[in-house]
Amino acid sequence: MTNTTAFVLSTWLAGALLATESTERTPPGKVVQSGPLRFEEHLIKDGYTYAYGIAAADLDGDGDLDLTSADCVTNNSLYWFENDGHGGFKQHFIQKDDPERLERHEIGDIDRDGRPDVVIVKNCVGDLLWFKNSGTPTDGKLWTRSVIANRKLPGAYDVTLADFDADGDLDVAASSWRLGNNFAWFENDGTPVEGEWKMHLIEEGVSETRMIRAADIDNDGDPDLVGTARVQPLVVWYENIRKPATVLWKKHVIDAQTVQPVHGQAVDLDEDGDIDVLLALGMSFSGKPETEQIIWYENNGTPADGGWKKHVIHRGFHGAFECVAADLDGDKDLDVVATAWGVPGQVAWLENDGDPKGHWTLHLIKDKWLRANQVITADLDGDGRLDIVACAERDALELRWWRNLGRLK
Repeated sequence: MTNTTAFVLSTWLAGALLATESTERTPPGKVVQSGPLRFEEHLIKDGYTYAYGIAAADLDGDGDLDLTSADCVTNNSLYWFENDGHGGFKQHFIQKDDPERLERHEIGDIDRDGRPDVVIVKNCVGDLLWFKNSGTPTDGKLWTRSVIANRKLPGAYDVTLADFDADGDLDVAASSWRLGNNFAWFENDGTPVEGEWKMHLIEEGVSETRMIRAADIDNDGDPDLVGTARVQPLVVWYENIRKPATVLWKKHVIDAQTVQPVHGQAVDLDEDGDIDVLLALGMSFSGKPETEQIIWYENNGTPADGGWKKHVIHRGFHGAFECVAADLDGDKDLDVVATAWGVPGQVAWLENDGDPKGHWTLHLIKDKWLRANQVITADLDGDGRLDIVACAERDALELRWWRNLGRLK
C-alpha cells in the first residue's frame, strides 16, 4: 500500500467514524438566546394525554442521566427515556395501563439493592406505588409494581423520599391535594415488597396541600419536611422529632398569608449553610397577577423561632407554578428556573445578580407553552452545564429539554 493510498484510506475511515458519531448525536435544535445564555431546545415526546411528573437519574447505570415522565388518562403510562450520553433519548416503559392519574414521582433506592427505583402517586384513586429497577431496564419488560398505599390518600399529589426514622431505608412522605387535604408519611420497614406500608398522618384538613419536600431545616442531622397548601394558604415546615420506636412532627409556620403558594424547593439559596425555601405563588388562580410571584424565605439559622424573611425575586410572573435553583451561568451563585401555568404559559430563568436578597433579572426561554408545569435541572449531555427539563399538560402535552450552551462567546 502506497503512502497516498494509506492516507486516503485513513481519511475515509476517520470521516466514516465522524459520520457514525454524528448520527448518534441529538440533531441540532432551535437555539434560543436568553439573556447572556443560549439554550438549544429539543422535543423529547409529544402526544401525551396529560403530561405531569418528571425526574432524572442514571437508571441503566451507564454514567449519564436518564429521564422519567408520567402520562395519565387515557395513556396511563410511566415512561423512562434512555440517554445516549449526548442528550438523545429512547423511550421505554416502566408501566403501562395503570388507570387514572400517575403523576409526580421521585427516584430512590427503595429496596437497598443499589439501583434507583421510582415512587409515584396516583392522584384521584389515592394510591402510592413503587416500581423496582431490575438492573436491566432496557430489556423491554415492565418494572415490578408494588403498592405502598391502596386508596388511603385520596388526591395523592406530591411525594418525597428520606429516611425519617433512621433505620437505614428510604421512607415516603406525600401530600394529597384537595381530595384529601393531608400530609402523611409511610414507613418502610425494610420489606417494601411485602404488602402496604404503615401510614402515619402528619396533619389533616390543610386545604389543598401541594408541595412536600424533605430537607434538614434545623441542621440537626435528620430530615424535616417542608410543605405548601394553596387554598389555606400555608407555607410550613414540620420538625422531625425522633422518639424511641416512633417519629413525631412539630409544626412551624413559615407564612400563613402569602397568596396561593404552589411549588418550589428547599435549598440554601443564599449559601450561608442553612436551608431556605424557594417558591412559586399563584398558578393563575389569584385574579391579581401582581401577587403571582417567585419568592424565597430566608432561614436565619433559628427556623423554629419563626421570623422567616420573605424576599421577592420577581413580581407579576403570571401563572407561577414551580421553580428550582441552579447555577445556570457558571458564576458560582444560584439562579432560578420557573414555569408559568395557564395562558400564555412559559419557561424562564431568573439571573441572580450576586445578592439573592437584591436584584434578579428575568430571561424568557419559551413563551406560549400552555400549562407548563413541572421543571427540573440536570446535566443531560455531560458538558458540566446544567440543562432544563420541563413538561406541559393539557394543551401542549409535551416533554422538552433545553441544552445549556453557555454564554455567547
